Amino acid sequence: MVVLGVDPGSLNTGYGVLKCCGGKVTALACGVVRLQSMLSHADRIGKIYQELEKIIRTYRPERAALETAFLSRNAQSALKLGQVRGAVIALAMNSGLELHEYTPRQVKLAMTGKGAASKEQVAFMVTKMLGFETAPEPYDITDALGIALCDLSRAADPAPPGTGRKSRSGNSGWSQFVRESPHMVIR
Repeated sequence: MVVLGVDPGSLNTGYGVLKCCGGKVTALACGVVRLQSMLSHADRIGKIYQELEKIIRTYRPERAALETAFLSRNAQSALKLGQVRGAVIALAMNSGLELHEYTPRQVKLAMTGKGAASKEQVAFMVTKMLGFETAPEPYDITDALGIALCDLSRAADPAPPGTGRKSRSGNSGWSQFVRESPHMVIR
């Protein structure tokens, strides 16, 4: 299974493409679509769409995972982020991808076991899980890879630990997660 993770932003949109085969997760690509603030917002959205469309054509993911919007005190920023998310959602639907959305808290919980983890902690875990020597920078990239890893863990078990819901087998908790997701365990 190939998953595209996207951390949307109106100036920097992070992406990560992961492949899971036989319990082994491999990073196929990761990066950031950097946009100039002097471009109009419409031009930025168009550029994000075009760049992610190239990634989809190249790596042919079956799924896309996107971080949901967070509450912002700045209404203008929230509106712009919502428009970027809309473009990514439209691209996923136009490309025939199965789309899943995760809150920042869900991603942090899946990566670190703590829903209030810092970006540094998420970057550290992503780096270890994917076997990178150093963490990719900026955090937009490690956030996108974390979103993709979160999606892969949810695909393996739709009720991950810490959600309070029962999984398909009726069990819940970290011990079951470790048994069912050996590729997510760092030794």
